[in-house]
Amino acid sequence: MPKQVDHRARRTQIADALFRVAAEQGLEAVSLRHVAAAAEVSTGMVQHYFRTKDEMMAFAMAVVQERQQARITERMARLGADPGPRPMLRTLLTGVLPLDDESRAYGRVALAFLAYTAVRAEAAAPLREQTRELLGFVAGLVRSGGAAKDPDAAAAGLLAAMEGLGVYLLGGHFTPEVALRALDAHLDMIFDPA
Repeated sequence: MPKQVDHRARRTQIADALFRVAAEQGLEAVSLRHVAAAAEVSTGMVQHYFRTKDEMMAFAMAVVQERQQARITERMARLGADPGPRPMLRTLLTGVLPLDDESRAYGRVALAFLAYTAVRAEAAAPLREQTRELLGFVAGLVRSGGAAKDPDAAAAGLLAAMEGLGVYLLGGHFTPEVALRALDAHLDMIFDPA
């Protein structure tokens, strides 16, 4: 009887290996050979599941985003039934910021993927769509708070502030406390101070 292989699990194992290589050594170290070694599988197996590095990178980023979304959803659920737009936004944005070891690893890889897609239009398409969805969600929360004259611009500013804070956190320029104070100040500009 042939052995049953869980292809999704195998692809995820390879994506996890890519994530580890990228988090520890940067995307420039990612190759089929390095990922295969980190996953403890053959290069041929990696090539069986991913024809190209771009394909492998896109799947790995999707896995990272699914996990980050699960973390944020769990945090949002802890807010209760009707938390209001400001606490929801703060929870969403702090869920993305690299404030602890796990989120710093995600942040390093996400930043590397962003740089990777800056020069590969075809690899950037899914990321652009996710950004549009996130921007729409954030603008909806800002709009429901009724505080900003231009919710779309306020949402874009919040996402830009979050990304900038993330880069400064990853570079060790800001402590988590400084970043959170800056985020709260930005939210205070949009909503009445909490």
